[in-house]
Amino acid sequence: MSNSFKEHLPAHLAVIAANIIFGLNFVIAKGIMPNWLEPRAVIFLRVVGAGLTFWIVSFFMEKEKIAVSDRWRLLVGGIFGVAINQIMFFEGLNLTTPINASIIMVAVPILVLIMSHFMIGDKITWIKTMGITLGFSGAAFLILQSGKLSLGSETFLGNIFVLINAASYGFYLVLIKPLMARYHPVTVMKWVFTYGLLFVFPASINKIVHSDFTVIPFTIWLSIGFVIFFTTVLAYFFNNYSLKKISPSATSSYIYAQPFIAAVFAMIVGADKPNLNELIAAVLIFVGVYLVNKPKKKSVNLFSKIEESSD
Repeated sequence: MSNSFKEHLPAHLAVIAANIIFGLNFVIAKGIMPNWLEPRAVIFLRVVGAGLTFWIVSFFMEKEKIAVSDRWRLLVGGIFGVAINQIMFFEGLNLTTPINASIIMVAVPILVLIMSHFMIGDKITWIKTMGITLGFSGAAFLILQSGKLSLGSETFLGNIFVLINAASYGFYLVLIKPLMARYHPVTVMKWVFTYGLLFVFPASINKIVHSDFTVIPFTIWLSIGFVIFFTTVLAYFFNNYSLKKISPSATSSYIYAQPFIAAVFAMIVGADKPNLNELIAAVLIFVGVYLVNKPKKKSVNLFSKIEESSD
């Protein structure tokens, strides 16, 4: 294990934990909507709950002053990383199929690779390209085992919404990366969710007002708690923490593991059985993620080595 990988290991573990949570969330959140709460009501609870949590935690930390030049980046991060990201995903999921949504979401690392190149100067190497291609192939192959891709007119608008969500989340990862070098992830998150709430509030307050919370059973409240504190607070924190050490492309590449995690969870609860196709998909995913995260080899200056030996 290289020193570079050891140094970045906590960041990799954090993003793995985030994607385990996201993978479980597909199963857990499905039981909440729309039988007990409308999608935008859940989004409101997520954003308010996460925002309050990050603000409370920040009171026990050293106060960080945000530079005026960085406030616009936090505002845009709140718009794309919270408001557009969450609203477009849930509304899109209502208008398309889970298979379509899953296929579109695994396009996030491709979008991040392209945006990282133009926005923060990350190089598009052939190894990264190969890794993203393999990861996408494995994730798409695994998702399509559950059903067929639907390209009819009845799912077109939903597909567009989910695509906007994917592009928005990819843009957010790249946009927020420079801030992670200057501020603590909690500081960044409290402002991202605060600004995000400014846009989520008018779009979702009507759904909250007309929700009947008295009929929601305890088990569903546990699911809501998971969505707020694990899927939103912890997963967002872990993803942003990982950006302090590794690139947006590396962080987003772990999205490919989500379908595999969901499949493993389904096997654990007895809803599915392992098969050869899932094994092939898992190999493609893990090889792809490894290539995207493969440490760069340091170039050695031969002349400097000769000079050092002659001294």
